[in-house]
Amino acid sequence: MRKYSLKKDFFSDLIAGLTVGIMHIPQGMAYGLLAQLPPIHGLYVSFFPVLIYFFFGTSKHVSVGTFAVVCLMVGAVVDKGYSQYRSHENVDLVTNTSTTTTTTTTLMTSGTLFTNAMNSSTTMSTPSTDADTIKLGFAMAVTFLVGCIQLLMGVFRLGFVTTFLSDPLVSGFTTGAACHVFTSQIKHIFGIQMGRYSGPFKLIYSYIDVFSNISQTNLVTFGMSAVSVLIIALVKELINNNPKIKPKLKMPVPIELVMVILGTVISYFLKLNDSHHVRIVGKIATGIPTPLPPPFSLLREVVTDAIAIAIVAFAINVSMCKILAKKHDYEIDPNQELLAYAFCNIFSSFFSAFCSAVSLSRSLVQENAGARTQVTGLVSSILILIVLLVVGPLFETLPNCVLAAIIIVALKGMFKQFTELRRLWGISKIDFAIWLVAFLGTALLDVDYGLGVGVGFSLITVLGRSSRPYSCLLGQMPNTDIYRDISVYRSASEIPGIKIFRFDSSLYFANCENFRSRLYELTGVNPRKLKKKQQKAEKKKKKMVESGSANGLHDIPSTTVKAIIIDCSSWSYLDSVGVKVLSQVISEYDAVDVRVLLAHCKAGIREMLVKAGFYNNADRYCLFVTIHDAVLSFVHPTFRPLGLVREEKKSEPTTSQFEDGQPGQLTESV
Repeated sequence: MRKYSLKKDFFSDLIAGLTVGIMHIPQGMAYGLLAQLPPIHGLYVSFFPVLIYFFFGTSKHVSVGTFAVVCLMVGAVVDKGYSQYRSHENVDLVTNTSTTTTTTTTLMTSGTLFTNAMNSSTTMSTPSTDADTIKLGFAMAVTFLVGCIQLLMGVFRLGFVTTFLSDPLVSGFTTGAACHVFTSQIKHIFGIQMGRYSGPFKLIYSYIDVFSNISQTNLVTFGMSAVSVLIIALVKELINNNPKIKPKLKMPVPIELVMVILGTVISYFLKLNDSHHVRIVGKIATGIPTPLPPPFSLLREVVTDAIAIAIVAFAINVSMCKILAKKHDYEIDPNQELLAYAFCNIFSSFFSAFCSAVSLSRSLVQENAGARTQVTGLVSSILILIVLLVVGPLFETLPNCVLAAIIIVALKGMFKQFTELRRLWGISKIDFAIWLVAFLGTALLDVDYGLGVGVGFSLITVLGRSSRPYSCLLGQMPNTDIYRDISVYRSASEIPGIKIFRFDSSLYFANCENFRSRLYELTGVNPRKLKKKQQKAEKKKKKMVESGSANGLHDIPSTTVKAIIIDCSSWSYLDSVGVKVLSQVISEYDAVDVRVLLAHCKAGIREMLVKAGFYNNADRYCLFVTIHDAVLSFVHPTFRPLGLVREEKKSEPTTSQFEDGQPGQLTESV
């Protein structure tokens, strides 16, 4: 921003800002409804966070504001909190009025008492009912807490936690969330009454309600919904997303805004609310809401949901930021982004707004419209401010079904993620399973449960893969010192008397037993079983000698394998349990006259071996820089890498005694 050029940047930012601002109006109102709040609160989310991000954000192209998945998660919190309030026996609602029209709402839910005072004036939009006041209290509380969590994540640089949210997990989760978004809009599409459900299987209960009440469909509402969905979808597909027409457009056709205006005008002149019982947005007051603190006593009620929302929102936000930053060749700071999102949510929670996030669709539109800097967000927020100050009341007759139609069409991109399943099945069955579990957990249980199930299953797969990693035997490529997997390279051949074993993971407590069992299995030498056979044969031999019989004196079992080389090139760390198992394996093989050598040990591995006392029992010359050095030392007994010949001391080698630069070399002791 310090190098901002009015001549080069401002016009592009102005056009992009107006384009995205126009999208903010219908989407803000629609997603406000999705969050179980009056639509005006969606416009607040389209204004305050956008303005704050202009000052603190590092991405030049993302559009902050309402986003379907986050709005749905906020709506779930609001719905759950309000349901608890309604079902609790000890609810006390007291309303006092004065010359300044002060509404004091005192609520006791699950033994928690909180009071939220809201001052209203002619310049402030207040909730139309006590129910809206209660819902807003939960929304403000979770938004404030989400901001605080993101602030802590930014301060302590915990942005890495999103690495546990893999692409298949996020894709499955958002697709499952899209099912809940779609279901939540059915009542507006058909104009029917539906029960309020929360928790596991609420989607199933909701559809039972839909089919039970389908006969009560308001035909005018349904007709208006169908026409709106059809028009919006056709314009998006045939014009805005048409590869032949799209390059010729300076900006996408704002069909959502057009439908909002048409729906409002038609509803106003035909009086659809009065004559046909079509539900409308209702009273919208003008102005900026008076800043009020969120109900802090509710924070403990929403802490679990806040953690989930904070992580999901940040994961989605930073993913989009990185994609656009890479495309336009600039860098973003993930931790600074965390602070920006934190300030957006904390500040907005004092102005009757709910959680914000980056919108994928708006961000792409903003980029395609020519946005160059964060000034784009400033322009769009100014446009929303004009709507809040002047235009807002004009949308009072807007039918809710039009907003629902906008949401449903916007879900197309999320539902297209089902096509990921075929691709994932061909690439990785584990990623396929992660996607499916995240989707089913979210769709069948609930959004917050689904995220936990998805993350839990994903971590289990990580542990499973790390505890049972790939392992193989290596063979020498003809006329080279290169060794490759014999099951992959047909020309790779094993050296007689030597088995070269590779374990493709670090060696630690979770996979030690797998390491041991795979080593025994692939080399074909189980020293424990072989030792027992030898001991049994020795006893038998001893008895025969004592009895004077010469038969069976040469029947002591042995193995043709005389050396095992362990390729440690894939080991990035080694814990104390790993060192212990490694020492045991070497001792067990040594007991049956099989020598174990280690190759390609990194500095950290060698240091851990020294610290753990590995050389107290192991041959100090068992480490080699390369596999080939280890092979040569066994095939040619006189071969000694430079440094080993001169090494005579019995003290344990230190990390500094090993040199990575020269194969097979140990430097002289100092």
